[in-house]
This record gives sequence, structure tokens and C-alpha cells, in this order.
Amino acid sequence: MTAIANRYEFAFLFDVTRGNPNGDPDAGNLPRLDPETNHGLVTDVCLKRKIRNFVGLFHEGKPRHGIYVQEGAILNEKHRAAYRAVRPEDESVAKAAKLSPKKDSDEEEKVRAFMCDNFFDVRSFGAVMSTGINCGQVRGPVQLAFAQSVEQILPLEISITRMAATSEIEIKEGKEAKDGEDGRRDNRTMGRKHIVPYGLYLGHGYVSAKLAERTGFDDADLELLWTALEQMFDHDRSAARGEMAARRLIVFKHECALGNAPAAALFKRVAVQRMFQGESYELNSPGLHNLPPARSFEDYAVTVNRECLPAGVEIIERF
Repeated sequence: MTAIANRYEFAFLFDVTRGNPNGDPDAGNLPRLDPETNHGLVTDVCLKRKIRNFVGLFHEGKPRHGIYVQEGAILNEKHRAAYRAVRPEDESVAKAAKLSPKKDSDEEEKVRAFMCDNFFDVRSFGAVMSTGINCGQVRGPVQLAFAQSVEQILPLEISITRMAATSEIEIKEGKEAKDGEDGRRDNRTMGRKHIVPYGLYLGHGYVSAKLAERTGFDDADLELLWTALEQMFDHDRSAARGEMAARRLIVFKHECALGNAPAAALFKRVAVQRMFQGESYELNSPGLHNLPPARSFEDYAVTVNRECLPAGVEIIERF
């Protein structure tokens, strides 16, 4: 496979309605926030997890589309498979507790190449694979930044109850409901859910053609990445993320591997404005405070400035 020959950047807009896009385990699973601005955050790790899940769900068992970092996986067993491939005659590989490339050989490169060739996420995002059975490190061509909500969010804490008991002891300890209580028991368990009523998030991503040469990330992988960004939320439903949707994917394609313009300048061409009764408002406009809070994607307008585009840069609106 031939690696991609062009550099890319992309802006990715997605939203959440009455859900938790990325809970913070250090804050009781509260939606992640920038404490200084109260803008919501979604980590790069969270987005990569959804891409991995999508690829694993629809391409499981296909050549070159294994997933290295997945739930319940034993990473060293995957490293061991790489050594079996490069040392087919060495029967001790299956039992060795630790393995490292042989000195004065090209085995290190072969082991890394095996991991890149067989695992989509290693080929795309890179990986640190020096956990006992050492397959080295790979720096991936695809990198994602934290996504941030375009406006402040106000997380809500919702109380919930569980009517079922967990054990017979809990049943015995519970008291029968009194008359007029509709047969309910008083041993109900209380719980909490954190939600964002509505939030529109903007994230940035980068694809390096030069790093793609090292991992073998090709045009088919790139197309799969775009497809995953478009569809991954449709296959990631849960009680906490019932309504998340990808809204826009704007890709900046450079004519060459080095690139034809700074990424920061290109990202400024993507503008998000608030809409209310047919009028548009800048997100930092003083009049924005007088508007009711946004509750749908239709409360925003997304524009892409194509004027005076730098030579060698093409804008592709995937959706």
C-alpha cells in the first residue's frame, strides 16, 4: 500500500442533546469543563475511542483492520504475535515473559512494521508498545485535539431511582408499602445522572503525510477515518449518550506533504454564529446574553470562508 501524499487538517463539529459527551471520573462523572470559561471539553482519547470502536465493529477480522487498544485486550499477547511473525522458527517466543529485538539486526523495524500493518489504530494514531514484550514506539500521522463547546454549558444533575433489589437480603429488609403508595417498597436505591441540555462542540484534527510514510497509512485508511467521524456516534448509543450527532466535517487538503498554509490560519476560516429569529450573532457579542440558550443545531450557523484561499489548499466539506 502507498501512503497518503497530502497533508490534511480538519474541523469537526458534533453536538449532544440531554447527554454526557465525556464524563470526568475525577469529578463524579460530571461532563468535562474548562473551569475558567465553563466551556465543555471532550478529550482526544474519547474521540479516538469512538473511532476505534467503529472500525472494530464494522471491520473486525479484515486484514489491516485489527484494533490494538480495545476493552479487555492483553497488549503483550499482540506484541507476542509480532515476534512470532518475525521469528517463526523460535519456539521459545510463545513462553517468553519478556522479548526485545535482537541486537545488530533489523528486527526492531520488522516488529513495528507488523504492528502497523495489522492494527488500524497503531497505523493511524501511533502507540507506545514497550510493555515488557517490547515492540517499540510508533508516532501516528493522525492526531486529534480536545474538542470544546462553542458556548458555555451548564451541566445538570438528574436524580434517578432503581426499583429492583440487588439481593434477597435487601428484599427482606425492605418494608411493604403502606396503603395508597401504589405498591412501592421503601428500599429503592437513589442515583445521579449528569447531562448537558445541549452543547455544540468543535474539534480539530491533523493528518501528516510524512508520518504516514512511516506507518503505511494510505488513502483507504484516510477514507475510513472520514467515514468513522461521520457515523461513529450512530453506533455509540448509551443511556448517557442517547443523542449525539456528527454535524459538519470540513477538510483542508494541501497540495503536498509539507503543506501550503499554517493550520491555525485555515481553522479560522470555519466560523460558528448563533441564530435567533433569522438574525446571526457573533459568539462573543454582548447581545448574546439576551438570547435564550441554544437547544438544537438549528440555533447555529456554520460558515466556511473560501475567499483568498492560499495556493495549493483545497477545502472539502465532507458533510
